[in-house]
Amino acid sequence: MKLKINGQLHEVAIESNRTLLDVLRYDLGLTGTKEGCSTGNCGSCTVLLDGEAVNSCLVFAAEAEGKEITTIEGLAERGKLHPLQQAFIDEGAVQCGFCTPGMILSAKAFLDSNPHPTEAQVRMGISGNICRCTGYDKIVKAILRAAKE
Repeated sequence: MKLKINGQLHEVAIESNRTLLDVLRYDLGLTGTKEGCSTGNCGSCTVLLDGEAVNSCLVFAAEAEGKEITTIEGLAERGKLHPLQQAFIDEGAVQCGFCTPGMILSAKAFLDSNPHPTEAQVRMGISGNICRCTGYDKIVKAILRAAKE
């Protein structure tokens, strides 16, 4: 099977019951995608599949064949952080960092479809992602900051 991940084609031989999360982390070493709940409730495993935020723990890898997969490792371009990544740093929106990759990718998909959101819209847009360290205020500020840039 061939998977296009972060613009590069990867050929992998896997069983049909393997999740995209497992293949990304354990076969391809893309450990920015985190395994949290394994039930699609926390958002830690969020990746973009053809630009849409999905929980990779709920997607069979075979379902991703022929689609563009973007992980946190593929967001920066030519060594320059994506504006969302930079905004998370600038606003101090990273604490333990476990939820950060999924949060940023969810925010990217959200901003791609809603480039000028209100604070309430941002909060709804990231509602599928759980952060156990923060009150979300700095995360929301970072997303709003990135939307302005």
